[in-house]
Order: sequence, then C-alpha cells, then structure tokens
Amino acid sequence: MSTSMTGRTVLVTGGTHGIGLATAQALVSSGAAVTLVGRNADKTGRVVEALRRDSGNDRVEGMVADLSSQAEVRRLATDFAAAHDRLDVLVNNVGGFWATRHVTADGLERTFALNHLAPFLLTHLLRPLLEASAPSRVVTVSSGAQAMGRIDFADLQGERSYGGQRAYSQSKLANVLFTYELARRLEGTGVTANALHPGVVRTGFGQEDSSALFRVMLPVVRPFMLSPERGAETSVYLASSPEVEGVSGKYFVRKKARRSSPASYDAQAARRLWEVSAELTGVDAG
Repeated sequence: MSTSMTGRTVLVTGGTHGIGLATAQALVSSGAAVTLVGRNADKTGRVVEALRRDSGNDRVEGMVADLSSQAEVRRLATDFAAAHDRLDVLVNNVGGFWATRHVTADGLERTFALNHLAPFLLTHLLRPLLEASAPSRVVTVSSGAQAMGRIDFADLQGERSYGGQRAYSQSKLANVLFTYELARRLEGTGVTANALHPGVVRTGFGQEDSSALFRVMLPVVRPFMLSPERGAETSVYLASSPEVEGVSGKYFVRKKARRSSPASYDAQAARRLWEVSAELTGVDAG
C-alpha cells in the first residue's frame, strides 16, 4: 500500500482468515491501528501476534465474537466503543455459506443472520462512534452472487424452502440494499458507505457445510481463483484510498464503481428490508 493509514482506527470482522486477514494485513502494514474479530480465541491471538511481529506495528488487537449471535454483536460493539475513542473504518467482512439450513441462538437462519443482520446491527451500534470520527467509512463485502439474489420477504428465514445458494445470494443482495439505504441515511454526516465484490477467492469459504457440487467443482476451479491478497484489494482500496473520499452508496468491483443488479436499486425494498432488519435485531428503524 502507498496510502498511509497512520493514526486511523479500523475494525475488521472475520479478520483471522481469508479476505479479512489479508485486509487486516494490508491495513496494519500501512500503519493503521487494527482490531480484527474472530470466533476462536486461540486462533485470534496467534493471528494478532503474527501481524505485530511481521509488520512491526504493535497497534493490532483481537476481539472474539460469534457474529451470528446478536448478543455477541452487542458485546463486541460495547467493548470496542469502551476501548476506543474513534473508529475511522468499519469493514463488514464476515460471511458464510451453508448448504443446509442452520438456526442461530436467536432462532434465525444462519446465512441471513451472519451475512446481513450482523453487519446491519454492528454498524447501527457503532454509528455514533463513526459519526464522531468523521470523515469515516463503512465497507461491506458483498459478492457477485447479489446479481442472482431475490429478497423473499415472505420467507426470509428459509423456513418454507431452503437452498444454500439461494440463501447466500439473498444475503449478498441484502448487503448491497443495506449499503445503499445506509448511504442515504448517512448523508451529511461525513460517513460513507460502500459495498464490493471481492472476486472468486481461494479461501476455506463454504467448506464447513458444502454442497456435493461444490466439493466436486472446487478442485477444478481452484487454480483459477484469486489469492486472498488479490481478493482483499478492493476492501483495502475502499478503506484507505483518498480517491474514494466522500464517495458513498456505490458498488465496487476491482476498485472501480460498477452497476449492481437491478433489484439492488429498489429503494422501496431497501427501506422495507431496513425496517424488517431493525425489528429482527430490536433496534430503532429511524
């Protein structure tokens, strides 16, 4: 990175592996104070130690939370705000894919809960700190799968019918709808919100509960997939580049603003999703 992030404070969810780790590595190397969030305390500790050692930047810390749990999201936000007086960049990177339907501690379908409701709630809870630190940025990792997504308000939780790819695509479309609605609501605050597609990246993504097709195709396509470092480039760009200072409500691919799916520009659906998400997380929809 050529952009210095010295003096900036960044929070990266899903920061102990894959794209999230590569994002954290680049931002740490640029001088940022980075807090990365992982599910496993031992692994998170090891990653933090390695980042400090390899970068020479001791302003790296880890926080442990399973963000599929709303109680854990709330604890993370409370602990972070108590320990930091500013937040310049929030990178909503955490996400997952499950071929079969799983239910969280809150009784919600896990894909929707982790991929959409977690960033929705965490951003809501940290919004006061983001606004107090403005100019600041919210970066949300979506996927090209958003183009196949449809928000099924009659069955958001996949209770009537569940398909892993359908649930994932819906959640990634929700990321973009959330970003566009958030950008509208943040106008005039100095906080920007953008979403991105990282590309098809070579990580352990989806292997916790993968489909038979996924297991067959992975060895075939793996040589053509991006490295985590390449996949993180757009996240890092949106988190740090002066070129996107003040740019908000956009969808980026390969560090360029691109049109997202037609469904993502449905402002009425975005407002409805916001209201439903607020109800499911118990926050004020205003």
